[in-house]
Amino acid sequence: MNGLTLAVPSKGRLEELTRQFFEHQGLPILRPGGARSYLGAVEGVPDVTVRFFPAAEIARELIRGTVDIGVTGRDLIHETTESGPACVHIARGLGFGQANVVVAVPDAWIDVTHMHDLADVASDFRSRHKRWMRVATKYVTITRSHFAKAGIAEYRIVESLGATEAAPASGVADIIVDITTTGSTLAANQLRVLEDGILLESEACLIVSRTARWTGKRKDLLNGLLERLEAVGLE
Repeated sequence: MNGLTLAVPSKGRLEELTRQFFEHQGLPILRPGGARSYLGAVEGVPDVTVRFFPAAEIARELIRGTVDIGVTGRDLIHETTESGPACVHIARGLGFGQANVVVAVPDAWIDVTHMHDLADVASDFRSRHKRWMRVATKYVTITRSHFAKAGIAEYRIVESLGATEAAPASGVADIIVDITTTGSTLAANQLRVLEDGILLESEACLIVSRTARWTGKRKDLLNGLLERLEAVGLE
């Protein structure tokens, strides 16, 4: 295939803002079949096929190289697999969908302000309470990576399927790793972010797959599109 595949979020605010961005750049995204259609086009650019996916699926497909370019969150690239960031090229941030993946602890833990304090707490849980410190999160890959860098090994992940911020109050976990925009929900649940507890700053990005098949013609087509989108080309 000589054309490009562009993956766009399939619904919600992320789809709306993505389409606004492309339209502002003079490249409106068309979805002829309506909201239930998974195929579309970029007006005036016949060599680009648009496919609509959930944002998390876009991250997976970019890493695998089954789509060439897409819009998804930086956090999803890091969470999908540890090798995810090396498999993609961030062409540009889009200025929306900003949020941080953070470590938050109960307000009552007054002596725990930094990640190195958390390492001490984890060790104390093991010796004093005869169990691992429990961390509730949807961000398993990011948590494991950053906790390893901080020297925190004595903990157990509790995968969160619902409201992660409620886990400490309900007794399901001791601390959380979650994504937040303003921090107000954390504060409402008597949680606070460690002073060095921002693990990842995320936003919606225009992202290119490095693992896709880049022939000379396809790469020229890509970089031409990226130029029109005021984005950094693939070298």
